[in-house]
Amino acid sequence: MSDIVVIGGGIAGVSAAAELSHLGRVTLLEAEDALASHASGRSAALYEPAYGPPAILELSRLSGPGLADAGVLSPRGMMLVAAVGADRGFDAERDQMGLQEIDPDRAVTICPGLDPARIARAAHSTAAQDIDTDLLIQTHARAARSRGAQILTGAGVTAISRSCGRWHLRTKAGEHAAPLLVNAAGAWADRIAEMAGVRPLGLQPHRRSVARIAMPQGVDVSRWPMLMGLGESWYAKPDAGALIVSPADAEPVPPHDAWADDMVLAEGLARYAEVARHPVRRMLANWAGLRTFAPDGSPAYGRDAGQPDFVWFAGQGGYGFQSSAAAARFIADTVAGRPTDARLAALMDPARFSR
Repeated sequence: MSDIVVIGGGIAGVSAAAELSHLGRVTLLEAEDALASHASGRSAALYEPAYGPPAILELSRLSGPGLADAGVLSPRGMMLVAAVGADRGFDAERDQMGLQEIDPDRAVTICPGLDPARIARAAHSTAAQDIDTDLLIQTHARAARSRGAQILTGAGVTAISRSCGRWHLRTKAGEHAAPLLVNAAGAWADRIAEMAGVRPLGLQPHRRSVARIAMPQGVDVSRWPMLMGLGESWYAKPDAGALIVSPADAEPVPPHDAWADDMVLAEGLARYAEVARHPVRRMLANWAGLRTFAPDGSPAYGRDAGQPDFVWFAGQGGYGFQSSAAAARFIADTVAGRPTDARLAALMDPARFSR
């Protein structure tokens, strides 16, 4: 018998399980055969504290020390790049992200993969850092297990009911019950709510496609920053000797095991090629993940308005890793009845969708 059941084994669920395991007996249920199989396993893995909506900005800022203490951050940097003839709106994005403008020659010094003749403007910051996402997931899982939490994979939930003050869950790995249910099911969070008889919030998954491309022999990308196209029209990031490039697509889709769209990938690679020194010749692999947003873009964290023993921890929108340390603490504080930042709590309160 558990005190708390957490549904979902991505960064939200695993970090919540680690924090909530201080409060009682926790069982985490993950539908897939491994943790972090969907969005969390396909993340761009970047900590950029100036990136995201207001609630995420605050959570990301607060998460920085915890991520550093966990030893999962390493230097990367970020550069905003505008192609010749396509720099409209550059000033606003530069200022919003807290970047310092640099000339094209300096941009190429920092990232030799860029072609200075193709760059109109560039801005850079060293604040962005890589996140070792696998290490972070495993660190949370070990912490949760060390405090007695049970983490079950291959345990997709098939039915939820409530009686005698407890949630009763039927899964592919047996039945479980607990007084409190934490919904950290990512793209499937609204479906879990419906299964539990709780009103869904209108969460919407969006597909994001990624290609991994080969670099010419002898080109070392390890110190290149994260590159972002103006208007978030594409991004590129070093990845184990290659480069991952995304069109930064955000196609609304139903919850599913996502795959990349070939035409969308081609468009993103073409936008990257507009500023690149080296032509794109070979794609090594491609994939897609789902970034799930609430209707107003802010996360939905907290007790449900109609059923307070149902706790939402969903709608991270692709910012889950960079905000995870503070977000998991917020969920634990909410469950424990400890004080939280009232302004931040209001921005994320699931009840805002029922007013």
